[in-house]
Amino acid sequence: MRFSINIPNFGDFADAHTVARVAAAAEEAGWDGLFFWDHVVHSKEQRRGQPFGDPWMLMTAAALATSRIKLGPLVTPVARRRPEQLARQVATLDSMSGGRVIFGAGLGGPITDEFGSFGDTTDAKVLAERLDEGLDVLAAYWSGERVDHTGKHYRVDDVELLPATVQSPRPPVWIAGYWPKKAPMRRAARWDGAVPLFTSANHGEAPPVDELRELVAFINEQREDRGTPYDVIVGGISPADADRSRALVEPLAEAGATWWDERQLIRGKDFYRLEPVMRRIEQGPPSLS
Repeated sequence: MRFSINIPNFGDFADAHTVARVAAAAEEAGWDGLFFWDHVVHSKEQRRGQPFGDPWMLMTAAALATSRIKLGPLVTPVARRRPEQLARQVATLDSMSGGRVIFGAGLGGPITDEFGSFGDTTDAKVLAERLDEGLDVLAAYWSGERVDHTGKHYRVDDVELLPATVQSPRPPVWIAGYWPKKAPMRRAARWDGAVPLFTSANHGEAPPVDELRELVAFINEQREDRGTPYDVIVGGISPADADRSRALVEPLAEAGATWWDERQLIRGKDFYRLEPVMRRIEQGPPSLS
């Protein structure tokens, strides 16, 4: 199992200098990854007056401050981005970091605030179509080959985006979604990893082991190539006490999780404040027997 830190792109973490400090501290403390939210307003009423940072600028700061840890968005709403621009950003970050990018993607939300506020559709079905088609276009761009594509939502006419990503054939793609909804997990099974949220466990709360086991079994049934590596990312708050931390995380690893993503509770203010996040980083990742 690998271990990551999860931070939003607002509050204290809107500042790239702060993020660079967080990234360097995470690498020094032995964490394996640092993952970022990708929001423009999140929930407008809750975030009113808070600064936001562009996630790709923040990840650039993190990449320049580190040499080992994995970096990426958890998650980018592909339907809110132009695929050609997004492909460039991912490829540039992958090159800058020496092939350390993991690309997390999802539908994005809250839909009314993140899409409707800017005149975009709030039809979840249309956004899901754009997500699926956009992922295919991104993968084609990242190959460095010429791309021709005519789809329902995107058109590409004889375009070659170079350089290709450092990682070949592309960076790992992880897909987020709520379990027990099956559609997003079918989508996840077509890519390289699943980042499930659970209706029974909010952001910052570890999922029930039996529900994770059911999810992993479902994804394995859906996957066409079960011989290739596949990641399942779960998270929450792990106790500072080693024995209690092991008791929380080990059963999830045994149930099929390959990453533990350390997340503060979304309730309250700690999840967007530097001090509590840095304190947890410096304690180091959970230890497994």
